[in-house]
Amino acid sequence: MGQESMPIVKYPRAVEPLWYEWDKKAQKCGLRHTVYAVNGDRYTGEWLDNLKHGKGTQIWKKTGAIYSGDWKFGKRDGYGSYSRPDPVTKDYKKVYAGWWKNDQMWGYGIKFYSDLEYYEGEWHAGKRNGWGRMYYRDGSIYEGQWSEDKPSGEGMLRLKNENRYEGCWKDGKKHGPGRFIYLDTGQLYEGYWVADIPKCGTMIDFGRDEAPAPTQYPIPKIELLDPEGVIEEALQMLEKTEELNSQPQKER
Repeated sequence: MGQESMPIVKYPRAVEPLWYEWDKKAQKCGLRHTVYAVNGDRYTGEWLDNLKHGKGTQIWKKTGAIYSGDWKFGKRDGYGSYSRPDPVTKDYKKVYAGWWKNDQMWGYGIKFYSDLEYYEGEWHAGKRNGWGRMYYRDGSIYEGQWSEDKPSGEGMLRLKNENRYEGCWKDGKKHGPGRFIYLDTGQLYEGYWVADIPKCGTMIDFGRDEAPAPTQYPIPKIELLDPEGVIEEALQMLEKTEELNSQPQKER
């Protein structure tokens, strides 16, 4: 008998499916050319594990806005500038330039609200917070402390005519001790404010001789003939009031 031939077993070659190869190529890591999203947004820059990470530029199709700067794990983080096209001229206008964190304005930066109105200072979670200076459309300038996007703390507001308020603020309004200097009339009001309204204070002449539009008559000085007697009388009235309040209700 002739030698029997050994059977040959053929195993099919393992072929990876095409989608696996395409998915492998689609993994974004390192510097990439423009990558388009389903909604038309496009990004050009660096990636890490399929997330925007490093330097890159994002353009939003719906608004035409553009951000160019630092990214961390898919969010704007670091230094970058954000611009939007003008609705009329279509030219790009810078909206914000500064530091970002977690996709929000965070740290020091400048935001332009219009051609005549902008803020430069500190930000926290997308709001003005900390120290900053705001230039308003009407020509006035506020410089001081901010909290939750409003003047809060110590600050100075200088109006276009150079009159100014120096003192405490709360929720964007004059609140607490402060003074208002009227340079146009040469007067000074100093006292206590509550929600933008002066409640108690004194008004005196302040640089009246140099003022461009002083009042017709100077403010007379208020002097007490017997200051010690006035204080003593006030203390006596206070003692009587306390005694009256301490008495039982039936005895009154």
